[in-house]
Amino acid sequence: MSELRIVGLRGIPEVQPGADLVALILAAAEATGVGFEDGDILVVTQKIVSKAEGRLVRVEDVVPSPLAESLGARWGKDPRRIEVVLRESARIVRMDRGLIIAETRHGFVCANAGVDESNVAGEGVLALLPLDPDASAERIRAGIRERTGAQVGVVISDTFGRPWRAGLTDVAIGVAGFLPLDDFRGRCDPYGRELKVTMVAVADELASAAELAAGKVAGIPAVLIRGYRAPAGDGNARQLVRAPEHDLFR
Repeated sequence: MSELRIVGLRGIPEVQPGADLVALILAAAEATGVGFEDGDILVVTQKIVSKAEGRLVRVEDVVPSPLAESLGARWGKDPRRIEVVLRESARIVRMDRGLIIAETRHGFVCANAGVDESNVAGEGVLALLPLDPDASAERIRAGIRERTGAQVGVVISDTFGRPWRAGLTDVAIGVAGFLPLDDFRGRCDPYGRELKVTMVAVADELASAAELAAGKVAGIPAVLIRGYRAPAGDGNARQLVRAPEHDLFR
């Protein structure tokens, strides 16, 4: 794996609820001049998955709770948007200075429980995370296999902040077709020392690498990665969530 090819799939139109994502991705791959091969990794942004699955909320339809009203008044923010975040949260980790860090029902800890209105058409429309991103990834993987015969891995990516690090990076919130972690425990480094704790989050690294080709405002929501030999197995993104008993900050 001394060389990887990362190709943004151009030409995917604005995705509507109920859209056939596999058909749109295959058409974009053809227009870009690439076809899917066994071993390829497809990284798809969460936003188009959420759009296709109808995970959209109009702010004007939201009735805020008393808590959301109170927080909105305190922070000078729209209580309806706060209400959507609260509804999508399984646990509030921290609220401070107008920011909400929450744990989602999937176990992800992120800003605003993943609720976002960037890259969404129309005013006052919020995108929510897919209900089951791993299942979403598996449906895309199965669709590509059925229509092309290629056995590929699929990552659903989203943009997260990171504690103690400035800036944002893309991570995997859905995985299908490979293991999201490459476990080096028990292997030896070049000096013969046995590795005790090293587990590489390869699905997150693939998501972040794909974002370099997709960009934030380039309108490229799907990226093909070729040349990476992913760990074989039936994995999912929940394996990337640190267990509570191993979380020193919980």
